[in-house]
Amino acid sequence: MKASARNQFTGTVSEVRIGAVNAEVHIGLKGGDTLVASITKESAETLGIKTGLEVIALVKAPQIIIVTDFGGYRISARNQLKGTITQVKPGAVNAEVDIELSGGDQVAATVTNDSVDTLGLRKGQPATAVFKAGAVIIAVVC
Repeated sequence: MKASARNQFTGTVSEVRIGAVNAEVHIGLKGGDTLVASITKESAETLGIKTGLEVIALVKAPQIIIVTDFGGYRISARNQLKGTITQVKPGAVNAEVDIELSGGDQVAATVTNDSVDTLGLRKGQPATAVFKAGAVIIAVVC
């Protein structure tokens, strides 16, 4: 599959919660991380989403927020994937920051160069990739 989303996670559906309008899909990634997607109930039915199904979760890089210190705060974003920064690629305005998760998956985030400077982002630094469940698109093999 080719897609413009930089982040493509292959995983297995570990839980599905069906609501009146939306479905919450929990996807187990290698290394033990869990990714949560919120999709419509209709999409879950059309895609045949069920426990044990292998899926691909896509998240565009600009949807990723990088947190280096929560400062005691808790946030509502369901996806909080901890890892280590492996690369910071500055551009004219924005930079791409790559974070490696414990299982080897990579998360690419696009943030401003000002954010890189403010947070002091650098290779080897611990960081958490944060994104809302609604930012996740699920694909299945037909």
